[in-house]
Amino acid sequence: MKISAILAASAISCTSAFAPSTGLNNRASITAVSLGKEGNVEFGGNTWKPDSEKMGSTDTGDYFPEGYDANLNPDFTEGMGGSSMGGGGDRGPALPGMENLGDDAVMMGGIEENTDIPAGMEFVMSSVPDGDIAMDVAASSKGAELLLSVKPVCMGFEDYYAAFTTDSHLSFTVNPCAGRMDRRGGEATELEVRCNPQGRAGTFVGNLVINLPEDNSKICYKITATSF
Repeated sequence: MKISAILAASAISCTSAFAPSTGLNNRASITAVSLGKEGNVEFGGNTWKPDSEKMGSTDTGDYFPEGYDANLNPDFTEGMGGSSMGGGGDRGPALPGMENLGDDAVMMGGIEENTDIPAGMEFVMSSVPDGDIAMDVAASSKGAELLLSVKPVCMGFEDYYAAFTTDSHLSFTVNPCAGRMDRRGGEATELEVRCNPQGRAGTFVGNLVINLPEDNSKICYKITATSF
């Protein structure tokens, strides 16, 4: 009997250990959260707007000063042409003493073109001429002439001197005898070659030499005139 009583007491004790407590700790702690009731909570999106009620450039104020009037200021196209688009007779800078810049200018020095053959210059025919030219002339006439077009061969502008060699027939002349030849690819130099047989008939040969001393070169033509 004693053993049965002890087992019954143990069973009651274990069962009470797993039974829910009825004390103060059994009260459920419930917190109610009410969203949207506070005054600083907005659920309709960002309602901020600028003072102008519309979006605009924030740099606008940097371009025009206060009180700017487009009608009283120079137009934006003024001066776009630069100095090359000067108006009327205003050609120079408006500085004291320089208002008429260029009107009374006087050129001093500069490049001068030789018109005479330098003393002592020799005209020597090359072994192979650059061109052979034939012409006819009546012995009883005042002579015949031809226009010789010489293409420039130098890289820059060069002074030239033209004359016939000393062994050429005396009936030949060339004009002009000096000048300035254009650079390569430029305009050709035109020389007038004349033959005046002065009544003599026959075949006359003239060796024309064009010296380019600055380029240390020359151009040579053999001219044969038949006088009848």
